[in-house]
Amino acid sequence: PKVENKRKSFFFKKMDITERERPFTIIVEGNIGCGKSTLIKLFSQNPEIDILPEPLEKWCNLEGHNLLQMMYEDPCRHSMTLQSYIQLTMAQNHCKNASSSKTKVKIMERSIFSAQNIFVENLWKNKKLADSEYEVLCAWYKFLTTSESVDLKVDLIVYLRVAPEVAWERVKKRARSEEDTVSLEYLTELHELHEKWLMSSDLKLSGPIMVVDVNKSFEELPVIHREIKKKIYESMEQAGVNLMKNDKNCCWIC
Repeated sequence: PKVENKRKSFFFKKMDITERERPFTIIVEGNIGCGKSTLIKLFSQNPEIDILPEPLEKWCNLEGHNLLQMMYEDPCRHSMTLQSYIQLTMAQNHCKNASSSKTKVKIMERSIFSAQNIFVENLWKNKKLADSEYEVLCAWYKFLTTSESVDLKVDLIVYLRVAPEVAWERVKKRARSEEDTVSLEYLTELHELHEKWLMSSDLKLSGPIMVVDVNKSFEELPVIHREIKKKIYESMEQAGVNLMKNDKNCCWIC
């Protein structure tokens, strides 16, 4: 796939992984239907990599409360509740300790950054969040992302870039029940916010960005994902984190 590295001046510095206080952290970002969950699963057989999908189960069951369903049923009433909890659970994922002493890399599906820059922004633009609620979420986000006591640093951002029309066709084809209400208009709104956030020249994130064109058919995606996987391993290696040899499904590299 076409891969573009943005902010090259901030690219990798070699480091001894044993000196890090946290694993080398990668976040995979992109619109609904771009293939985030499929991509991160490709790394699940490597014992030195922790995979952190979006914590949907938490959003659907907080002491018996399905916050996600509540938001869908009455977004003006429950968007603030859900987004504040998403902000918390994403921060927990960012700060989560390595699962074992062997873990050298953590790969997350989305992040606290996309929760704020994509979904909170979209809800506010569409008046599903009151101005006061939006400002509270912004204040929490600013505190969490600037506090020296909270480590939300990211070493690599992988942006799976897909046209909203392509994403919509994929969403319709996979027919997930929770995506019944997803429209082309909604995907277009999210795409524009992703572009504003990740393709902006004044982007203010600590990690470099790997931009990957994934405007391919379902049939082509497995090959594309394997190519992206290889690119991610190569980016790790540039940072002095060589885990490719430990991947149990690495025959595609040869």
